[in-house]
Amino acid sequence: MQIIEAKFVILQNIFVDKTLMTPEEYKQLKAFSRIDGAMLGAMWITSFAFYVMGMSNPMMMMGGMIIAICSPFFAAQRVRRFRDYARDGIISFKRAYGYSVLIFFYAALLFAAGQYIYFEFIDQGHIANQIINMMNEPQNKKIIEAYGMQKSMDDSIKIISETRAIDYALNYLSVNIIIGMILSLPIAGVMKRGKS
Repeated sequence: MQIIEAKFVILQNIFVDKTLMTPEEYKQLKAFSRIDGAMLGAMWITSFAFYVMGMSNPMMMMGGMIIAICSPFFAAQRVRRFRDYARDGIISFKRAYGYSVLIFFYAALLFAAGQYIYFEFIDQGHIANQIINMMNEPQNKKIIEAYGMQKSMDDSIKIISETRAIDYALNYLSVNIIIGMILSLPIAGVMKRGKS
């Protein structure tokens, strides 16, 4: 837990422009980003639930993909809302970037917690079994054998089934924070607005 807190402090110090903020503005930025991050995290958890259900129903998987693709646009809309309602329509690039990064950070924390709960208590090998069933379908089995990939597929399934829930959660946490930092650049670029 201390590692996560240390990463959070580092992110705040790098990306949030505290020198030009009053303590109240800084508290406001963190409070709004926590709420928006919780909403984005809920979107990601819903997307993942649709993905898992979509292993047996392709329409559900499509719904999960649509939710995932819409999440950067949702984050941008939340930055715009913060700019317009909390900042009176004015926000610098650095503050918009910091706010967006914090949204993705809080969402990633919530999503990682959801991933851990799912893989530790709910999954019970469901995803690995679905992948095995998919690979055992006659048309897929022919392709795997034609390319001589049977051993590598067996090794991959073994790795998937032996991966601990905390490993999945930490992997998703790291990846989502990095993706959030990258996606925050264009979001901040579009949402920044100075005094007119």
